[in-house]
Amino acid sequence: MQTLKAALVMATVLVALVFSIRPGAAADNSHLALTISIDGAIGPASASYVKDALAKAAERRAEIVILRLNTPGGLSTSMREIITDVLASPVPVVGYVAPSGAHAASAGTYILYATHLAAMAPGTNIGAATPVQIGGPMPGLPGSPPDKGGKDQKDGGSASETKDAMTAKVTNDAVAFIRSLAELRGRNADWAEKAVRDAATLSTNAALQANVIEFTARDPADLLRQIDGHTVELAGGKTQRLATKDAVIEAIDPTWLSRALAVVTDPNIAFVLLMVGIYGLIFEFMSPGAVAPGVVGTICLLLGLYALNMLPINYAGFALMLVGIALLAIEAFNPTVVIGLGGIVAFVLGAAMLFRIEAPGYHLSWSVICIVAAMFAGLVLVVLGALRRARNGPIRLGAQAMRGLSAEVLDWTETSGHVFTNGERWQARGTETFRAGETVEVANIVDLTLVVRRAPAAAGQGGKA
Repeated sequence: MQTLKAALVMATVLVALVFSIRPGAAADNSHLALTISIDGAIGPASASYVKDALAKAAERRAEIVILRLNTPGGLSTSMREIITDVLASPVPVVGYVAPSGAHAASAGTYILYATHLAAMAPGTNIGAATPVQIGGPMPGLPGSPPDKGGKDQKDGGSASETKDAMTAKVTNDAVAFIRSLAELRGRNADWAEKAVRDAATLSTNAALQANVIEFTARDPADLLRQIDGHTVELAGGKTQRLATKDAVIEAIDPTWLSRALAVVTDPNIAFVLLMVGIYGLIFEFMSPGAVAPGVVGTICLLLGLYALNMLPINYAGFALMLVGIALLAIEAFNPTVVIGLGGIVAFVLGAAMLFRIEAPGYHLSWSVICIVAAMFAGLVLVVLGALRRARNGPIRLGAQAMRGLSAEVLDWTETSGHVFTNGERWQARGTETFRAGETVEVANIVDLTLVVRRAPAAAGQGGKA
């Protein structure tokens, strides 16, 4: 009996071991290839998505990560964050420009150069990596002819030299950065510099021949078959031989937080959130206790400020916007027209100057600016109209508002009694005698007592109306 019990215990232990070991063995035998997709402009949301995805790939010990690119570029700060994460990744990252018709322009070119292996699908292109910045001096206006002393020419030359020096500084920094990436991965550094300085571009086959990429692949499965057996160098000098021929492809989707960040950090959405927040607080202050405008306005304002914190903004432009809003608020309560026009001008100029860098996909739409400015102007006009009607309309409060009202006599004794007017019962007195139900007219009010007189023959209904 004891032998039978021991046999049952051993069988149970063996079954448990088999079921616990088999999934692990299957996981070891079937390699995993995770895919990350960047579609559209590169910004804070893209950087957060790539960072989280690479961390997840490291946790799951994936064999390879395929970073699929289809982007016109984006913010340089977000691009550098992505490149830093790719360079430090313990899992090899393959840059893949796909599908056909996609491109890796501007910031996408730098990211592709940073990946351990680079590939493109047929019908794609890469390049045009020249830095674009609008935060510098405004383009010069046509100058007047220099005077005899050449002073104008000297001043114009100085401004031009300053602008050229700033452009050269930004360009040289970008060239050094992309050349360092090219040298790290053994790719064509000369063409990389040309892509930055001259905005050069390459098609798929041209990029392969120029040693800008290592592979051309129709789809991820084809790419995995081609890179199988290649050796890549990871962070810290560690090398890894890829075994991707039979790898299982699995996509990593952005988290809800990354999706929300992508929406909020759109300059137009951030701008609208700011305006909704300011409007909400204005309405809450105008009607205390409404609650909803204050709650919605506070949430939108905080989200808008968070988005501005993530984006490169010009604080002078932001200050001009606030000044414009303040002037419009003053115009609403103290109409002068001039202050209102100044507020609209300050608001539009501040909105146009709000963002320092106009990267692809990160510029503020003039349509949004004009619509919001028109809404502010409309609000001012509505308030002005309400104030004008209030000033020109009849008085509705105090003793003056009571004079001339019709009242119905409820009871009357000699020279005093009670009347009903404006929905209320009042004490009344007069020099005449009235009957109950008779319509009288309020002549004056003295110490909460109405002075009434007989209503003209053309008087309307009584206070019950």
